[in-house]
Amino acid sequence: MALIIGMGITRLLAGVARFVQHPSRSSLSIIHLAWVGTTLLMLVHFWWWEVALYDIGRWSFGVFFFLIVYTIVLFLMSALLFPDDIKEYKNYEDFFLDRRKWFFGLLASTLVLDVIDTYVKGEQHFDEYRIELLVSTPIFFTLCVLAMWTASRAFHLAVVGLNMIYEAVWIATLFNIPD
Repeated sequence: MALIIGMGITRLLAGVARFVQHPSRSSLSIIHLAWVGTTLLMLVHFWWWEVALYDIGRWSFGVFFFLIVYTIVLFLMSALLFPDDIKEYKNYEDFFLDRRKWFFGLLASTLVLDVIDTYVKGEQHFDEYRIELLVSTPIFFTLCVLAMWTASRAFHLAVVGLNMIYEAVWIATLFNIPD
């Protein structure tokens, strides 16, 4: 799992490094870069959560497979942000908006995977995150579906801004990081 997450982080960092190495090859996009930052935060958050899995004494193949699927989804999001080639597109934003159905479909699937993960961990864990699952998850899932069908820059900026704030607050709350 750490290998796949590491590959996703590497993909994002290598993509950002290309902007630094060759600034004139592609124009920067706030939407694209914000999703790069948010996805990097999601990958690091997942990796941090994964560290806690070392406490698990017995693993089942089902749990292991589930986590591998989750990490693959996160990696694919990274790959969509920095594809191997964008020659047929003006820039990364053009590519991102053209492939938004894939990206937001994957992002929506992470929400479904989170619900499954919480349910599998038992009733006490589910009760601890009930509000999260019953309020935030449906809202973000709906935003993902809407983002799949609209190319509005303003809408995409709003969604990535909300997602970035949400992820940062979630991490701060979960790990009791002082304000």
